[in-house]
Amino acid sequence: MASAKELSDFLKSSEKRAFKQVLYAVRDEDAALDIVQDAMIKLSQSYGDKNIEELPLLFTRIVQNCTKDWFRRQKVRNTWVTLFSKFKKNDADEDAHPEDFLENPETSSFGQESSKQLERMELSTILEKEIEKLPNRQREAFLMRYWEELDISETASAMGCSEGSVKTHCSRACHTLALALKKLGISF
Repeated sequence: MASAKELSDFLKSSEKRAFKQVLYAVRDEDAALDIVQDAMIKLSQSYGDKNIEELPLLFTRIVQNCTKDWFRRQKVRNTWVTLFSKFKKNDADEDAHPEDFLENPETSSFGQESSKQLERMELSTILEKEIEKLPNRQREAFLMRYWEELDISETASAMGCSEGSVKTHCSRACHTLALALKKLGISF
């Protein structure tokens, strides 16, 4: 059973990654923050008594479900908005892109040459834009495997699919990203 401090520490360590993952999906910073906060509350209320080892997968699944719920609510709202055109929202908000790149202290650019910092920031921006273009399931599998560093079985469990599907989604995502970066003249 996780103590209050362990639960708090887990949520602190997971908050930024979850926010970034949701931000890729919804493309709205305020909505992403609300979704992550709702997921954190649900985890605390419903699963605070679970072992600390169980929390990462539970939290990932709750974040995914909260994101899907948000999309469902948006679909219902948009139906009513289109019926009453005077309530239609401004299209400028739909083109919002994540501008806040959260920096990992372990890979911090402090002390690096300016040109390397700039190169890393540009590559990060390009990569994030390409990740945004991936289909939802590919992006979800890719982020869980390579960002969250979940293994294949954990990712499959969190996504509610088979391990083979996770491998397929990750392979396709990596292939698509490699081609996109190659077209931009970026090689590794």
